[in-house]
Amino acid sequence: MRLKDYNEIVNRHKPKEHKVQNGIIAFVSGGIVGLIGQGLIDIYSYFLEIPAQEASIFATVTLIFFASLFTALGFFDKWVTICKCGLIIPITGFAHSMTSAGIEYKTEGPIFGLGSNIFKLAGSVILYGVVSAWIFGMIRFMILGG
Repeated sequence: MRLKDYNEIVNRHKPKEHKVQNGIIAFVSGGIVGLIGQGLIDIYSYFLEIPAQEASIFATVTLIFFASLFTALGFFDKWVTICKCGLIIPITGFAHSMTSAGIEYKTEGPIFGLGSNIFKLAGSVILYGVVSAWIFGMIRFMILGG
């Protein structure tokens, strides 16, 4: 069988991607994550009587904890297949990537397994986040001055 014939067969049987539907699902599920985060901020502000700025730190840590816990328990991936990028783009996705890499490589030991691989996916996010922040900071500095 020629490669061209094979590719035609694959393309005929490949499931169609519903980009608009996936975008709406991601928008709604990401909004729900945002609502949960805001709800946590309000709860921490009210019950712990701390400023909203500090409560947002507690809310972020709570979201990271639950995303890591749900990844370790094995059902975060199932939610991602339903919610699409709505769970991957917020901080929950960052926590999921680190936890899943840690779980995957834990058998190789704490140094060569966990320590070497925990930032496998998250490392690129950190790198390009820092680089883009520096670039935009320099642009802002040049436009607005010191």
